Amino acid sequence: MTATLIPVLDHVVVNVQDRMDEAQTLWTRLGFTLTPRGHHTLGSINHLAMFGTDYLELIGIPQGGERLSIMGWPTGLNAVVFATEDAAETHATLVAGGVTCLEPRDFSRPVALPDGARDAAFRTANLDRRESNAGRFYFCQHKTRDLVWRDEWRRHANGTTGVIAAIHCATDPAKAALLYERMFGTDALTTIAGGLRLTMALSALDVINPETLTSLYGDAAADAAGRDSFLAALVLRSPDLHRAAAHLHASGIRHTNTADRIIVPASETMGVTIEFRRC
Repeated sequence: MTATLIPVLDHVVVNVQDRMDEAQTLWTRLGFTLTPRGHHTLGSINHLAMFGTDYLELIGIPQGGERLSIMGWPTGLNAVVFATEDAAETHATLVAGGVTCLEPRDFSRPVALPDGARDAAFRTANLDRRESNAGRFYFCQHKTRDLVWRDEWRRHANGTTGVIAAIHCATDPAKAALLYERMFGTDALTTIAGGLRLTMALSALDVINPETLTSLYGDAAADAAGRDSFLAALVLRSPDLHRAAAHLHASGIRHTNTADRIIVPASETMGVTIEFRRC
């Protein structure tokens, strides 16, 4: 079957497990405006850093809360989430193409607004964990986009306006990228140095080998922790790197910078290398 799905990034997810208070403080110091803490009907909690057409989510559980599946994953970049207008239809397409996908599920979280609280509602189609040991991959249908993309949450001290790329590190990039080929077709992938690229509208998912990851980030790279495939880094669009560097310096965040990019090591961010890039 020829894949008919079109890859569009909805958001990326950083797993902070039961350390959400620490993460909230840290990611604010990194220069992100975070949404108020959300409490999902599934039991998880989150904060979002909203950008132009995508966003970054910090996901965790309350202290002493139910041990959800995210506790089985290391802290750090944990999920790449694709956009869909119809999770049920996407689920059917994936299953027909031989991709193991769980039944769509509905959930929500309250959003406090000046005129009262409303529920942000979602439906997701999640790939079975057996499809990839790199992280979680799923499709998200937003039923209440106006409660998520709000202008007051889109302005960040580090100047970030969007996700340029998520980086998936694998000892065998071609093997790891087979999942993306099965979902989106061979034409969705292009060859890059050290691996393959899945273009996702305004963003990309780069699958690269460990040598290429090291050449990009050196000691700032995330620890593989014995994994042969993992989500390692985020490249974020920040048009004003001087502003971003000044904020990081004032916040005491260790980083390195050149004329074109700033790198914050994974040791500073709870497990994911952050690259701010001017473009």
